[in-house]
Amino acid sequence: MLIALAIAAAFAPAQSSLEREIVAELNFARAHPRRYANRLRDYRRHFRGKIVHYPGKPEGLRTAEGVAAVDEAIAFLERQVPAETLAPAPLLTRAAGDHVADQGPRGATGHFSKNGEDPRDRVRRRGGGDYVAETITYGPPSAAEVVRQLIVDDAVPGRGHRRTVFAAEMRFVGVRCGPHQTYRVMCVAEFARKPDGRR
Repeated sequence: MLIALAIAAAFAPAQSSLEREIVAELNFARAHPRRYANRLRDYRRHFRGKIVHYPGKPEGLRTAEGVAAVDEAIAFLERQVPAETLAPAPLLTRAAGDHVADQGPRGATGHFSKNGEDPRDRVRRRGGGDYVAETITYGPPSAAEVVRQLIVDDAVPGRGHRRTVFAAEMRFVGVRCGPHQTYRVMCVAEFARKPDGRR
């Protein structure tokens, strides 16, 4: 088992500092939801109507729901039971990278690749299973902004990204970010119960 893990580590795709920081930020939110809620309270102070002017975005960012989505996220976090941290998974990272490589140059969005593959197909093509959940952000350039967008989940019915981030059964994640023709940067995260996406 140790030999297999060493071999997997040797062939793991190198992560950028942004990708490592996203995993760390996800794990902070999962392990300390109430402390993360305090970060959102600070973020909330920067809203003027539905436009938020936070440090690093002085020109402002238009949101669909304004503080309503932030307040809902804070209430969720105050009730949320801490979850175990996510471990990086090379296979999931490669599958996430496949989607970045497919969409970034074309400026495309969504969970389907140009050839019609969905997240499960991409993980299976890499040799894994189909028990995965995918989140994608387009535009946020920092780990704090990426994770905040997933947790606030502005204008997303059912708050599916937030539910994925805090799903207790998800124990592994693969994150890949890259340039995007329309939104400058995109980040894909594949979450799974096991490092290969199997049940």
